[in-house]
Amino acid sequence: MHSQQTEKEEDDEGPPPGWQPIPTHPPPPPPPPPRPSGWAQMVCGSCRRLLSYPRGAKHVKCSCCQTVNIVLEGDQVGQVKCGSCAVLLMYPYGASQVRCSSCRFVTEIGVC
Repeated sequence: MHSQQTEKEEDDEGPPPGWQPIPTHPPPPPPPPPRPSGWAQMVCGSCRRLLSYPRGAKHVKCSCCQTVNIVLEGDQVGQVKCGSCAVLLMYPYGASQVRCSSCRFVTEIGVC
């Protein structure tokens, strides 16, 4: 009978030595609200960071690498695959060549 009483007393002492509660993490923050329709996005031609800018802007300065990027609308650009790595490149109409932002290869723009 004495052994049952000792076991019961040991059970009432609490958690075993070294036991710690698992910390709970707060839930992740909600996603940011969508940008107003007056905003657009582009990829920096130097560091490839996604940039947001107000529609109608002609230049966008990258907050990461400080490169000034020219904003071109869809009807002002042509597309060509890089002659080295085949990445799809966009260039302003009238350009004679375009440098790939991935591999730095210069692709000549042919006249169609």
